[in-house]
Amino acid sequence: MTQVERIKYYECLLDRVTAAGERLDAALEEFNAVQPLVAELSGYYGSRKWRRDYEDDEAGKLPADLKRGILSEDALYDALTENDRLVSIVGK
Repeated sequence: MTQVERIKYYECLLDRVTAAGERLDAALEEFNAVQPLVAELSGYYGSRKWRRDYEDDEAGKLPADLKRGILSEDALYDALTENDRLVSIVGK
């Protein structure tokens, strides 16, 4: 590898590392910003309101076209568990 090729090669590595760091920093900012929303979801999960919403959905009382992933115990549990895992990695 010539000197110019080497410099170009390492310049590309630097660009990739810098870009990845910038993307991670932006993602961490967004992740930290949504933590109050996670707390709100956690409070809703298993609450009387959630239970009533879940039971009304099971009874067919909610509109058929209503997006209802929040009433899926697995989806909400998985999202909260994944958030906890990520918090343990990146801290607060």
